[in-house]
Amino acid sequence: MSELSHTVDKKLVLASGRAHPELAEEVAAALGTELLPMSAYDFANGEIYVRSGESVRGKDVFVIQAHPAPLNNWLMEQLIMVDSMKRASSRRVTVVAPFYPYARQDKKGRGREPISARLVADMFKVAGADRIMSVDLHTAQIQGFFDGPVDHLFAIPLLADHIRKVVGDDPVTVVSPDTGRVRVAEQWAERLGGAPLAFVHKSRDLTVPNQAVSKTVVGQVEGRTCVLIDDMIDTGGTIAGAVKVLKDAGAKDVIIAATHAVFSDPAAQRLAESGAREVVVTNTLPIPESKRFETLTVLSIAPLLARAIKEVFEDGSVTSLFDGDA
Repeated sequence: MSELSHTVDKKLVLASGRAHPELAEEVAAALGTELLPMSAYDFANGEIYVRSGESVRGKDVFVIQAHPAPLNNWLMEQLIMVDSMKRASSRRVTVVAPFYPYARQDKKGRGREPISARLVADMFKVAGADRIMSVDLHTAQIQGFFDGPVDHLFAIPLLADHIRKVVGDDPVTVVSPDTGRVRVAEQWAERLGGAPLAFVHKSRDLTVPNQAVSKTVVGQVEGRTCVLIDDMIDTGGTIAGAVKVLKDAGAKDVIIAATHAVFSDPAAQRLAESGAREVVVTNTLPIPESKRFETLTVLSIAPLLARAIKEVFEDGSVTSLFDGDA
């Protein structure tokens, strides 16, 4: 029996939306490639137009887009980019969304509420995405919303390694801002050499967005450097309140660590005045100069994204990036 075989010469293409071109350029540089030339603009009525400047036929396309405010515009632009790549006969399209849109709406807290995180996954699929890559999802269950592979990357090693250098030999306690992130806090504690855990008890009115009240801390914090961790900081009210609770409980210092710096007003002011020794975030979202302050440290997530993209493209193991923890 005769067989017909041929070798497929795979080609990687990195395309970027307009929300955070600096991050996309860093990722491209880490990969040793250049961004796909793109034409993108808005019509007078707000409609978005995109077109790649080169052929993507048969290529492995990674469409990277950050989702700062106005989030809906950038989400729509990414969806349109995915659709354009699929219709241009690309071999595979991977959505790279370092900050997953609508991640906080991952379940129904009350009757008649939407599950918007699932809707976003459905829209990516319908647009033509074969795969999704994101960093520190608000909850792990979001991975199950997409009908295809999801690469859930973790910024904990990047953030924790920086903090370990900062604190040196000081006694450290890892603090979760609420009981819902204790599992993540355990991963932090392991990364910081088995540090003890604490959590801040808070109350939240489900009918009022961006508002929670930190009340008390449970755990050993007196005389220790507390590392207050979260996946995102939006308006900064909860995290600033938690700093006060920890300070009142006798904490020596408080270092805030979060992956996604949403920084809706007045977050920058609240964080700068919170009394935290340092606020450490990554650049999954762009942070304008107007929202930067003296105690803010921004670490680049680009090397992690580049390594994950390379593993996916070469059919390697993304799990290996996290020592088997992913």
